[in-house]
Amino acid sequence: MVCMGNICRSPTAEGVFRHMLEEAGMSKRVRLDSAGTHAYHVGSPPDPRARDAAQRRGYDLSDLRGRQVSDADFEDFDYILAMDRENLAGLLRRCPEQHKHKVRLFLSFSRRYPNLEVPDPYYGGRQGFDQVLDMVEDAARGLLETLRR
Repeated sequence: MVCMGNICRSPTAEGVFRHMLEEAGMSKRVRLDSAGTHAYHVGSPPDPRARDAAQRRGYDLSDLRGRQVSDADFEDFDYILAMDRENLAGLLRRCPEQHKHKVRLFLSFSRRYPNLEVPDPYYGGRQGFDQVLDMVEDAARGLLETLRR
Protein backbone atom coordinates (compact mmCIF):
# COMPACT_ATOMS: atom_id res chain seq x y z
CA MET A 1 0.00 0.00 0.00
CA VAL A 2 1.60 3.28 -1.07
CA CYS A 3 0.82 6.96 -0.57
CA MET A 4 3.08 10.00 -0.47
CA GLY A 5 4.27 10.19 3.14
CA ASN A 6 3.10 6.85 4.61
CA ILE A 7 1.36 8.41 7.62
CA CYS A 8 -2.32 8.63 6.58
CA ARG A 9 -3.71 6.60 3.70
CA SER A 10 -1.28 3.73 3.20
CA PRO A 11 -0.87 2.81 6.88
CA THR A 12 -4.66 2.95 7.19
CA ALA A 13 -4.93 0.55 4.26
CA GLU A 14 -2.28 -1.70 5.78
CA GLY A 15 -4.01 -1.79 9.16
CA VAL A 16 -7.45 -2.45 7.69
CA PHE A 17 -6.20 -5.17 5.37
CA ARG A 18 -4.10 -6.79 8.10
CA HIS A 19 -7.23 -6.98 10.27
CA MET A 20 -9.24 -8.54 7.42
CA LEU A 21 -6.49 -11.08 6.72
CA GLU A 22 -6.44 -12.09 10.38
CA GLU A 23 -10.22 -12.49 10.46
CA ALA A 24 -10.05 -14.61 7.30
CA GLY A 25 -7.28 -16.81 8.74
CA MET A 26 -4.89 -15.72 5.99
CA SER A 27 -2.42 -13.54 7.89
CA LYS A 28 0.33 -16.19 7.85
CA ARG A 29 0.05 -16.58 4.08
CA VAL A 30 0.19 -12.94 3.02
CA ARG A 31 3.08 -10.53 3.53
CA LEU A 32 1.84 -6.97 3.84
CA ASP A 33 3.49 -3.57 4.22
CA SER A 34 2.96 0.09 3.45
CA ALA A 35 5.34 2.78 2.28
CA GLY A 36 5.56 6.31 0.94
CA THR A 37 6.91 7.54 -2.35
CA HIS A 38 8.69 10.30 -0.39
CA ALA A 39 10.88 10.15 2.72
CA TYR A 40 9.03 12.91 4.61
CA HIS A 41 7.98 10.75 7.56
CA VAL A 42 10.39 7.80 7.67
CA GLY A 43 10.26 6.28 11.16
CA SER A 44 7.16 8.24 12.20
CA PRO A 45 3.95 6.64 13.43
CA PRO A 46 0.74 7.22 11.47
CA ASP A 47 -0.93 10.60 11.90
CA PRO A 48 -2.83 10.71 15.22
CA ARG A 49 -6.07 11.47 13.35
CA ALA A 50 -5.59 8.34 11.20
CA ARG A 51 -4.89 6.26 14.30
CA ASP A 52 -7.97 7.65 16.07
CA ALA A 53 -10.28 7.08 13.09
CA ALA A 54 -8.97 3.54 12.65
CA GLN A 55 -9.29 2.79 16.37
CA ARG A 56 -12.93 3.88 16.36
CA ARG A 57 -13.55 1.11 13.80
CA GLY A 58 -11.47 -1.51 15.58
CA TYR A 59 -8.20 -1.24 13.64
CA ASP A 60 -4.85 -0.83 15.40
CA LEU A 61 -2.18 1.21 13.61
CA SER A 62 0.02 1.80 16.66
CA ASP A 63 2.86 -0.52 15.62
CA LEU A 64 3.26 0.96 12.12
CA ARG A 65 6.12 3.30 11.19
CA GLY A 66 6.65 5.28 8.00
CA ARG A 67 9.12 4.10 5.42
CA GLN A 68 9.92 4.94 1.83
CA VAL A 69 9.35 2.59 -1.10
CA SER A 70 12.55 0.68 -1.91
CA ASP A 71 13.75 -0.83 -5.17
CA ALA A 72 13.42 -4.28 -3.57
CA ASP A 73 9.67 -3.75 -3.08
CA PHE A 74 9.08 -4.11 -6.81
CA GLU A 75 10.73 -7.53 -6.72
CA ASP A 76 9.40 -8.70 -3.35
CA PHE A 77 5.68 -7.90 -3.57
CA ASP A 78 3.01 -9.22 -5.94
CA TYR A 79 0.95 -6.03 -5.67
CA ILE A 80 2.15 -2.44 -5.34
CA LEU A 81 -1.05 -0.50 -4.67
CA ALA A 82 -1.07 3.28 -4.94
CA MET A 83 -3.65 5.42 -3.18
CA ASP A 84 -3.81 8.01 -5.98
CA ARG A 85 -2.75 8.65 -9.56
CA GLU A 86 0.15 10.95 -8.65
CA ASN A 87 1.81 8.24 -6.57
CA LEU A 88 0.87 5.63 -9.17
CA ALA A 89 2.73 7.64 -11.82
CA GLY A 90 5.77 7.99 -9.54
CA LEU A 91 5.80 4.27 -8.86
CA LEU A 92 5.51 3.42 -12.56
CA ARG A 93 8.41 5.77 -13.41
CA ARG A 94 10.59 4.03 -10.85
CA CYS A 95 9.44 0.44 -11.40
CA PRO A 96 11.50 -1.92 -13.57
CA GLU A 97 9.64 -2.84 -16.75
CA GLN A 98 9.26 -6.51 -15.77
CA HIS A 99 7.32 -5.55 -12.62
CA LYS A 100 5.02 -2.81 -13.94
CA HIS A 101 2.09 -5.27 -14.04
CA LYS A 102 2.17 -5.29 -10.21
CA VAL A 103 1.55 -1.54 -9.88
CA ARG A 104 -2.04 -0.29 -9.82
CA LEU A 105 -4.50 1.84 -7.89
CA PHE A 106 -5.68 0.30 -4.62
CA LEU A 107 -9.26 1.30 -5.42
CA SER A 108 -9.17 -0.85 -8.55
CA PHE A 109 -10.26 -3.59 -6.10
CA SER A 110 -13.21 -1.53 -4.89
CA ARG A 111 -16.83 -2.13 -5.87
CA ARG A 112 -18.08 1.29 -4.79
CA TYR A 113 -15.13 3.48 -5.88
CA PRO A 114 -13.33 1.51 -8.65
CA ASN A 115 -11.95 4.41 -10.69
CA LEU A 116 -11.33 6.88 -7.92
CA GLU A 117 -8.38 7.86 -5.81
CA VAL A 118 -8.17 7.74 -2.03
CA PRO A 119 -8.05 11.46 -1.18
CA ASP A 120 -5.30 12.74 1.09
CA PRO A 121 -7.00 13.71 4.39
CA TYR A 122 -3.92 15.38 5.88
CA TYR A 123 -5.08 19.01 5.54
CA GLY A 124 -8.70 18.33 6.46
CA GLY A 125 -10.67 17.30 9.48
CA ARG A 126 -12.03 14.10 10.97
CA GLN A 127 -14.52 13.55 8.13
CA GLY A 128 -11.68 13.07 5.64
CA PHE A 129 -10.15 10.26 7.70
CA ASP A 130 -13.54 8.57 7.97
CA GLN A 131 -13.98 8.85 4.19
CA VAL A 132 -10.56 7.26 3.68
CA LEU A 133 -11.63 4.36 5.90
CA ASP A 134 -14.85 3.88 3.93
CA MET A 135 -12.92 3.66 0.68
CA VAL A 136 -10.12 1.52 2.09
CA GLU A 137 -12.49 -0.98 3.68
CA ASP A 138 -14.32 -1.46 0.39
CA ALA A 139 -11.12 -1.95 -1.63
CA ALA A 140 -9.64 -4.23 1.04
CA ARG A 141 -12.68 -6.51 0.81
CA GLY A 142 -12.19 -6.70 -2.97
CA LEU A 143 -8.49 -7.42 -2.61
CA LEU A 144 -9.22 -10.16 -0.07
CA GLU A 145 -11.69 -11.78 -2.51
CA THR A 146 -9.06 -11.64 -5.22
CA LEU A 147 -6.46 -13.32 -3.02
CA ARG A 148 -8.91 -16.01 -1.95
CA ARG A 149 -9.43 -16.94 -5.62
